[in-house]
Amino acid sequence: MKISQHAKLSVAPMMDWTDQHCRYFHRLLSRDALLFTEMVTAPALVRGGALHLLEYSPEEHPVALQLGGSDPTELAQAARLGAQAGYDEINLNVGCPSDRVQSGVFGAVLMLQPGLVADCVAAMQDAVDVEVTVKCRIGVDDQVVEDTLPAFLERIRDAGCRRVTIHARKAWLQGLSPKENRDIPPLDYDLVLRMKRDSPDLHISINGGITTLDQARTFLDAGLDGVMIGRAAYHDPATVLAAADPVIFGTGTRRDPAEVVHLMIPYIEAHLSQGGRLHQISRHMLGLFSGRPGARAWRRMLSEGAHRPRAGPDLVLAALAQVPQDEISQAG
Repeated sequence: MKISQHAKLSVAPMMDWTDQHCRYFHRLLSRDALLFTEMVTAPALVRGGALHLLEYSPEEHPVALQLGGSDPTELAQAARLGAQAGYDEINLNVGCPSDRVQSGVFGAVLMLQPGLVADCVAAMQDAVDVEVTVKCRIGVDDQVVEDTLPAFLERIRDAGCRRVTIHARKAWLQGLSPKENRDIPPLDYDLVLRMKRDSPDLHISINGGITTLDQARTFLDAGLDGVMIGRAAYHDPATVLAAADPVIFGTGTRRDPAEVVHLMIPYIEAHLSQGGRLHQISRHMLGLFSGRPGARAWRRMLSEGAHRPRAGPDLVLAALAQVPQDEISQAG
């Protein structure tokens, strides 16, 4: 399956959340959804030599590396490192509104400099054979997005970008925190749909406020090429990801969350044997039985016990025992 097909459903890159342990866990729930790293800054890789940020498990494929930066030469070097590490896609972050990102002159602030974004995309594409994509907002601050977004898309398309994910909200660079920027600016799904109608040659995925596979199917049926889900996939992974393969991709069967817990045990054992701690993995699994009987006990046992020095697979299996067997079956 081509990477563009996997992008029919993707899990958004989320700082402090979509690390390699989270991605391994999510891959057990869906074989086909496209997974993303947390944003990795090009300076950290190129100037800082932080190549450990590129670590991942082969089982995570298909997986995309998201880069942050604004220097075309440096981004090209970082993209080359990502491609050498084996990532299936290199994505440029043009959507993050945090102060830290703004001070580095990348993320959503780049929506104000479409020419620079085009230069970055072109340099990255010249450096690697894998596809270079962009994740952006519909605009920032006082931009008239009906005018600026089409112009932005035209610039990056002319630079060779053929796939873009659009978060259907503006980013307010002044006055709103990153958390508020995820909720307060109104969603404009119609604008993203209009961009697809006006640019049929672009592969456009939509992001922002989408929480269910039914919503995802509605957007796909309306003509969009892909749907990216963030917080809902993280906090309720069984609902969003366990049925993704049959519902979105027409492949496989719904995954049993209890089976996924058992499949995580060898991974956990390997991590512990290398000096890792259980909570580094289990924190990503807390929402697995969200909304089902036993979910609170599952969450509480892992939250309270995973930080203890000897915590390991026995704790995970004891927490799983708190979820009624019939509910586990229904969850699958």
